[in-house]
Amino acid sequence: MARTLRRDILDSLGPDVAVPSYDPARLTAGIVHFGIGNFHRAHQAVYLDDLFNLGLDHDWAIVGAGLRPADMQMRQALEPQDWLTTVVEQEAATSTARVTASMIGDLVDPGAIVAKLADPAIRIVSLTITEGGYYIDPATQRFDPTHPDIVADASRPEAPRSVFGVILAGLRRRRDASVQPFTVMSCDNIPGNGHVTRNAVVGLAELIDPGLAGWIRENVAFPGSMIDRITPATSDRERDLLRERFGVADNWPVYCEQFRQWVLEDNFPAGRPALEKVGVQFVPDVAPYEHMKIRILNGGHAAIAYPAALLDIHFVHEAMNNPLIARFLDKLERDEIIPVVPPITGTDFDEYFSKISHRFANPKIGDTIARLCLDGSNRQPKFILPSAADRLRAGLPVTGLALVSALWARYCYGETDSGKPIAPNDPSWTRLAAQARLARADARAWLEMINIFGGLASDPVYVAAFVNALDALWSIGTRATLEAYLAGTL
Repeated sequence: MARTLRRDILDSLGPDVAVPSYDPARLTAGIVHFGIGNFHRAHQAVYLDDLFNLGLDHDWAIVGAGLRPADMQMRQALEPQDWLTTVVEQEAATSTARVTASMIGDLVDPGAIVAKLADPAIRIVSLTITEGGYYIDPATQRFDPTHPDIVADASRPEAPRSVFGVILAGLRRRRDASVQPFTVMSCDNIPGNGHVTRNAVVGLAELIDPGLAGWIRENVAFPGSMIDRITPATSDRERDLLRERFGVADNWPVYCEQFRQWVLEDNFPAGRPALEKVGVQFVPDVAPYEHMKIRILNGGHAAIAYPAALLDIHFVHEAMNNPLIARFLDKLERDEIIPVVPPITGTDFDEYFSKISHRFANPKIGDTIARLCLDGSNRQPKFILPSAADRLRAGLPVTGLALVSALWARYCYGETDSGKPIAPNDPSWTRLAAQARLARADARAWLEMINIFGGLASDPVYVAAFVNALDALWSIGTRATLEAYLAGTL
């Protein structure tokens, strides 16, 4: 019989489930985190749980925060189980489970969140709000002050509806009370995530109160980070597996791979937990590591997502078991992506990619192709198009990278090669689907989305490669197009 997860049953869980060695009731909050989804609970929350298990820094517990309906859903799942999460690490031959207790509360009311942000005990505000949550213009990769959420917060700063509006309200209160500002730490896969977050907060402040914007520039730290752990979405499959294998009934467990990595710029004026004691790497400049991970790992995910979806493949490990897709990924990475990633002393990119390929092929993770395909309109400009732009500047071909974007265009048409429908999978799906239908007759129509493709849309080398790839996908299909690319005849 599975035990319902709560603090009062931790001591009675079986020996196969690790539990905290500390008393969660004795923790106090030092961090507010926006976006307590699966990745956060498999990553930052786990590192802090490790630290607390060492008996250290118990004043750095997490209070979750969120403004979306999904955040309310997560709160409703976690509150009855005292904010505990079961994390199951999966490798091909092993599965281990642990209960983490580093989160001690969650807030979804904007007013309550702002009040918590004003509390001097809160010294870090961290974010996992996805690539699309930063109000970035896809083509310029700059803050977009015209987004409706930003316009609304600028007109009514006393009733913020965006994460950045709430953060700004918290910073204003601290400034007015002469309280040291908290550090704002992004944990999202965005190039220059610290700079992007700073631009969003300062950009909104400029619209409301230029004086506050100046104070933020001078006093608030926005360290960059590189975060990595493959963490699929939770479904009833994972809940059932947890009950059957470990005897725990958890409303929202997290399944993930064993591997994890966190590289952080050491810029925390208000203090930070001693995360270096549990494997976090602190560096003066995180950009090279971030560049490596976003281009090679996230770019690799984007590369296999759309051909796998078009060939009706459901799981990521199944895609990696498909020789055609595995060879496509290998050639694309080694021929086109890795050669334009700036080197890091002591890091072998070929070895790094080989490890990534092994991680993608992990059969226990259950990561889905649909998750990798999500939100291409925000991910392509961050994970794929920059590599293409770098190669074009160097006078190098972009056949494979243009094919990745052509596969995305073909996917957005809304049906697989076999004719099965593809469900909408992007906040801009209506627009994407309309352009994809135009692009079936004229591939250049896809590149008319200048806010996504920027200068690539008018680069004759890129345009020719993209048109050739999308025309091939429509004329001979995904499988034959991949074969042509691998044979050097595309």
